[in-house]
Amino acid sequence: MNQAAAELESWTGIISDALDEGRVDDAVAVAAERHPAALADILEALPNEQRLQLWHALPDPTARGEALIQVRREVRDRLISATKPSVLARGVADLELDEVADLYDKLPHKVVRALLRTMDLQRRERLRRVLSYPQDTAGGLMDADAIAVRGDITLETAQRYLRRVRKKDGALPEHITALFVVDRHNQFIGMLPLADLVAGDQAAFVGDVMNRDFEPIDAALSANRVARLFEDRDLTSAPVVDDDGALIGRITVDDVVDVIRREGEQTLMQAAGLAQSEDMFAPVFATAGRRGIWLAANLVNALLASWVIGLFGATIEQRVALAILMPVVASMGGVAGIQTLTLVTRGIALDQVSRANGARLLAHELGVAAVLGVCLAAVLGGAAFAWFHDPVLGVVFGSAVIVNLANAAFSGTLVPLLLERVGIDPALAGGMLLTALTDIIGFASFLGFATWVLV
Repeated sequence: MNQAAAELESWTGIISDALDEGRVDDAVAVAAERHPAALADILEALPNEQRLQLWHALPDPTARGEALIQVRREVRDRLISATKPSVLARGVADLELDEVADLYDKLPHKVVRALLRTMDLQRRERLRRVLSYPQDTAGGLMDADAIAVRGDITLETAQRYLRRVRKKDGALPEHITALFVVDRHNQFIGMLPLADLVAGDQAAFVGDVMNRDFEPIDAALSANRVARLFEDRDLTSAPVVDDDGALIGRITVDDVVDVIRREGEQTLMQAAGLAQSEDMFAPVFATAGRRGIWLAANLVNALLASWVIGLFGATIEQRVALAILMPVVASMGGVAGIQTLTLVTRGIALDQVSRANGARLLAHELGVAAVLGVCLAAVLGGAAFAWFHDPVLGVVFGSAVIVNLANAAFSGTLVPLLLERVGIDPALAGGMLLTALTDIIGFASFLGFATWVLV
């Protein structure tokens, strides 16, 4: 366990013990000293009763609002529903516009109206702009508080403008590394790094110093692709433009880190049929209902595999060795299929798999399956012969392994491609479908060969 995890565990334990003993003030004192992200982790780790007790006792509305942004959606919804509108309004009033946009649909109408009344016309317009885009796009991810200057002013004038912005707002926007340069119609034309602004000739014009080669991000681009751009180009911030090329906001690296973290959590949780935002201490019946759907789907797969085995009941009765070897065939296909499925799913997420190379990728995976199938068939078939002293059983066993590995390569490639084509996340449903195919075809091929050859 690293130091950060150990500290978080220690803080959570101290707060939980204090709440159990009725020392609410002591618990609040520990929680109030934590960073909002750490406070969010503590709130998620506490049982619901203690979580609400600590939440209501927190004295700083701003800390409450910042923690609300950090917690997972299900926990956030429960905290919002348990908080008075007046308290919520004070907590979210100082949040960044993109953070307000994340909460907007979940806040009570009273809070929204109170929040809008505290904004000037320009800030309300910027919020409306962010809300006009889906949350999983660059437009929904962006911060509308982008600082832009014209190219026909001097560096000295640009510096004076920055000082005025700082004086007016109390501080410059976070993570500002460059100024965006626009023309008189607000069309993005380049970027001026702060290093060039400070170190350049103060009499030089912005248009002569700026970087014209920087490509802005389209507001409709998906958040996943935005994260890829930041990773590939080592960006810390980037301008966002609308369909007409007008500058409407910026995306910073902290926004992208959140996207990457959510992607990782989503992949991990979906592999087990769980929601990314699931609360560890959600009501028992609600949790059981969600998980029951996934278990029911897997039960259908298991029943189908059992039905296939039942078709060959007479064969199994005559050759008990078949029942011993059946799980091996299915297991080998399942492992090989998961390898291919994971590779293709990652390729889809990284835009590396398309119609242009899909057929070649399938041929490649079938080739790998053929090589592995022959090698494993020789080893496993020989082992079956040595175990049961039946050469024909060894051949049947080895042949079934080859067939199921080929099926694993075929299914592992096509299942994610077909799911992605119909708009279903391969990471969510791919594993379940693949398991069904490798189990059913593995049992059918092995027992079918055995019925044909041995019985």
